[in-house]
Amino acid sequence: MTKDETKPHILVVEDARDIREPLARYLREHFYRVTTAADSASARRVMKGSAIDLIVLDIMMPGEDGLSLCRSIRETSQIPVILLTAKGEEVDRIIGLEMGADDYIAKPFSPRELIARIAAVLRRTQALPPRQKPPSAARIRFGDWVLDTGQRELIGAEGVAMPLSSGEFRLLTTLLERPKIALTRNQLLDLTKGRDAELFDRSIDNHVSRLRKKIEPDPKNPRYIKTVWGGGYIFALEPETE
Repeated sequence: MTKDETKPHILVVEDARDIREPLARYLREHFYRVTTAADSASARRVMKGSAIDLIVLDIMMPGEDGLSLCRSIRETSQIPVILLTAKGEEVDRIIGLEMGADDYIAKPFSPRELIARIAAVLRRTQALPPRQKPPSAARIRFGDWVLDTGQRELIGAEGVAMPLSSGEFRLLTTLLERPKIALTRNQLLDLTKGRDAELFDRSIDNHVSRLRKKIEPDPKNPRYIKTVWGGGYIFALEPETE
């Protein structure tokens, strides 16, 4: 591996050339490898052929917009995404975070601020525990329950689906993919893409409490989601994938 290949590889997806090219030069000057794409189709081709460490993604693009691409990326990978949003477009920001973006920055932005945000997101995501279970597993079984990740349903022993909120589904999936690993509240916020999002209750404790009431035989003496001394939670059993 060459020295250059050890640098984080950033994909900049931006249709405006007068923003895309200067931004790419600035990132290279700050010791990042950079590939650019003018639209979502080009970005998809880059991701197929290259290992990308982080994506800087403009929301407003012709053809497939950035929100749609962000959703697609999050369905298939954990590559961190920082959205470029129009100033004051709070709806786009919230939807983007709901779709799994790690951060956002409003135009016009300071390149120095973007560099700081890229560094912070990379530090945070690279320190997170990796998945133990493959993300492609469509059904994950634990105890009397089966989580169907494709249908986003939790199915009980009688074949009846238990409704889950978006936040509960993300939290349960995160725990099942990393069984027997103690996760802090901050790690769980990052892994569920809940940090800074205003879409649902940001309290991990509240989500855990609601999940326990739904899946635990005795929520006060949990079998599956156990509390870790010092703050955090662990999925105590080894689930099976189907």
